Amino acid sequence: MRICIVGAGYVGLTTAAALADFGHEVLCVDMEESKINCLRQGKVPIYEPGLDELITKNVKNNKLFFSSLVEESIKEYPVILIAVGTPSKDDGSSNLMFVHRVIDVIASTTNVYKIIITKSTVPPGTNEWIHKRLIEKGIDEDLFDVVSNPEFLREGFALRDLYHPNKIVFGTKTSRPIKNLKKLYYRGKAPYIFTSLTGAELIKYASNAFLATKISFANEMARICDAYEVDYDDIAKGIGTDPRIGRYFLNSGLGFGGSCLPKDLSSLKHSAVKKNVETKLLDAVREVNDTQIDLYLNKLTTELPDLTGKRITIWGVTFKPDTDDLRSSPAVMMIKKLLEKGCQVHAYDPMVQLELSGVYSHTNQYESVKNSDALIISTEWQQFLETDWAEVKSRMKGTIVLDARNCLDGKLVRKFGFLYLRIG
Repeated sequence: MRICIVGAGYVGLTTAAALADFGHEVLCVDMEESKINCLRQGKVPIYEPGLDELITKNVKNNKLFFSSLVEESIKEYPVILIAVGTPSKDDGSSNLMFVHRVIDVIASTTNVYKIIITKSTVPPGTNEWIHKRLIEKGIDEDLFDVVSNPEFLREGFALRDLYHPNKIVFGTKTSRPIKNLKKLYYRGKAPYIFTSLTGAELIKYASNAFLATKISFANEMARICDAYEVDYDDIAKGIGTDPRIGRYFLNSGLGFGGSCLPKDLSSLKHSAVKKNVETKLLDAVREVNDTQIDLYLNKLTTELPDLTGKRITIWGVTFKPDTDDLRSSPAVMMIKKLLEKGCQVHAYDPMVQLELSGVYSHTNQYESVKNSDALIISTEWQQFLETDWAEVKSRMKGTIVLDARNCLDGKLVRKFGFLYLRIG
């Protein structure tokens, strides 16, 4: 198949590389010429394990191409996959400006049949609007099919998810594009789920809302465990063995961040409110998440009551390990609160140098803790789990280790003379 992917961001690039590797001819287009020029030079603007090599391989095999000529590219290709950003507005709703622009270009260039696939995460009703918009623009219904095909990619595991999906969701209005849609992905044993356009949109939102709920549930249970001096890891292990619950997303810590869960939770709430539907559970999920950072800071101030002038080291600034994504990162939010309290903040991350006023970013894990009063683990990078704690002890001034991801072996850390703190 000949596929034009509009949007060279995280979803667009990973999907483009995988589809090209599946044997399709893929053109990835973006209006940002500097980004396209970098890609043509073999420089990938995002970090995702294995992505650089996959892009290089398929460019070399003449399966993957890049262009900044959006209008011409859309006109030429029979399958258009929309992967542009849908950032949050101030009111929590999704900004669909980029989606609207793409649809208007499609409307102005379509004179032969096209399959228009929305991969971007969009609020319920958006793909129905796309269908209606194209008709209003004078495009005959026989010349297009709109498909809602949400992505379920985990940053750090996106290629694995594309090659080994647990499901493939398509929302359509007719059965006409289904034969071609089944040729799109390498399916393995993953089931197809065919539904309506809005049904596919809500599957995506419901999935992320449930994952966010599970995280906030874990964090609230950890608070209760902390009050009763119970090890939350035992609770997570106990309930995680129940097949109705499962162990994934039961880790407690600073809470969720990134480009998906916070944004999708807000967008789903906004969509529900438009239809006069109360969202008490979604509101509670967000409330728990929004108070996690203060909870950990309170744990720190029980040992360091006055943080003014204290040197605090943060390990990890990305919102999760195996990514360079800082969007809605709880670690960055914690750093900002520490700065407000007058701390000297030193940061180290294996992937990112944080450029934030007042923060000293380090390139060496152990150098970052020199003379620090406390160390906070805010992202659970594997590197931190393999720390030489004797080396850390020899360099730190204080003895506090606050594990804000509950990822360390507390007994091991305490063995080296540290005061090990966590919630639960």
